[in-house]
Parts: sequence; structure tokens; C-alpha cells
Amino acid sequence: MARTTYDELLDAGVHFGHLTRKWDPKMSQYIFMERNGIHIIDLNKTLTKVEEAAAAIKQIVKSGRKVLFVATKKQAKDIVAEYAKNVNMPFITERWLGGMLTNFATVRKSIKKMSNIDKLTKDGTYNNLSKKERLMIQRERIKLETLLGGISDLNRLPAALFLIDVKKEHIAVSEALKLNIPTFAMVDTNSDPSNIDFPIPANDDATKSISLITGIIIKAIEEGLDERKREKEDEAEKEAAVAKAKADAPEAVTPDRAEGGKRSRKTAATTADVAEAAAETGTEAAETE
Repeated sequence: MARTTYDELLDAGVHFGHLTRKWDPKMSQYIFMERNGIHIIDLNKTLTKVEEAAAAIKQIVKSGRKVLFVATKKQAKDIVAEYAKNVNMPFITERWLGGMLTNFATVRKSIKKMSNIDKLTKDGTYNNLSKKERLMIQRERIKLETLLGGISDLNRLPAALFLIDVKKEHIAVSEALKLNIPTFAMVDTNSDPSNIDFPIPANDDATKSISLITGIIIKAIEEGLDERKREKEDEAEKEAAVAKAKADAPEAVTPDRAEGGKRSRKTAATTADVAEAAAETGTEAAETE
């Protein structure tokens, strides 16, 4: 079943590009026509590309890895944050800090600092500080939460990035490129799709368009998570069945072992008969003499 239809794409305004004077020539393969000074995106290409992106991102999530959502533009930040939270995926919606990926160790230190502040609050140490110190710590905590709250559970580099507006998020794209991290993105007619592994030609300014395309990706992630969960459950059931079979099965006597036992008993009996016959023969010979 297709993940979306032409009608849904049209209703969401996915086909509306930018003004023709603001276009990027590298997007020409995804442009259908020009109307009233605006480029119209080819929805055939959009359908194909969104299917490819959803299938690829599903496999990444199915393998147990994380996808980082990046959307710092006003129209997209709330939509992306809500969607990402629903599937427990990391997200950046305020500002992309330079070195977020290439200098991930330093970013992790900042996240750890945020967790340390939380510990101070829980164990009561925070209440013993002066009013000025508490205010300073509180301000720092709010700042860290705003910038890094969406990636507080990200313990290692993400397996992929999903971006809204690659022109605005060019620093994130360049960092992912350096680290060979696959990128998935909504690409409008004013953007360069050549550095994106899975470009989705679409209007990245309209909230309906952003919500529709991001929703399709989120559904693919949900499918990947469900399949991973089912596979784990099946493996656990198989292991439990094997363990139970081993515990319930009695020690079987093989035919060879049984036959061997019969043969050994027969041999013992024959040996005893021969010994008895020899003893009788010896006794008779002694009496004759």
C-alpha cells in the first residue's frame, strides 16, 4: 500500500516551490513546470522519493539505531519535536551547535552537566546553595535544556539524519557528510540536493507539507520499531521452547548402546559356559588317572 497519494500531496501544497529567480539548477530534475513565476514540483518524483526514504529509514530503525531529526525553522520546529517525541527519537529544533556531530564528545559533556544539575536538585544539595548560585544554575539548566534537551538520551552518534530545509541546516549536512552519516531531507526548489542521500522534493515552508512528509517518515519508523519488537519476541519464544525441550527430554538409550549391552551379556554368558566345561573336563581326567 502506498504511503501517500497525489490528493494528499496536493492538499498539503507539497508541489509549490520557490520563485523561479531563487531556484537551484540542481533541482531541475524534480521540477515539473513553472506557473506565475513559481516552480511546481513534480509529484511523481516526490511519491517515488518519499517511498525510497521511508523504506530505508525503516530498515535503519529496525536494526536498533537512532535517527536524529533536525528542524530549526519556525514553521517546522514544533511539528518535528512532537513527532520525534512520539517515537522516542532525538531531535534538534532550536539551534544547531557547530560540532554537534564532529565534536560529539564535547556535546556529551554538556549533556552530562545537565544531568548533574538534575542530581543536585534531587539530592537536596541545590537547596543548600545561595540564592545567587541557584539562579545561575537554573539559568544554565534552562539554556542546556533548550539547546540539548532533545538529544539528552543520545549516547552515540545517530545512524541517520532527517532534515527540514537543507539550505538552512547546511552545517548539519556538512558534518554528516564528513562522518558518512546518511541524510534524509525535504528539499525545496531553492536547495542543493546533491549532498543528500535520500532527497524528498517538497515544499519545506508550508506547515501542512512539513507535517505530511514528516508523518510518513514517522510511520515508517513506527513500523520498523514494531517489527524489531516482534522479532525479539519470536527469538525469546524460540529460546524458551528449546530450553524447555532440553529440560523435559529424558536421557534416551540409543539402539547401538542397547545392542552393545545385549552383546556384552551374551559374551559374558558364553565365557562362563566355556570355563565351566573346562573345569568339568579337568575333573573327569583326574578321576580317570
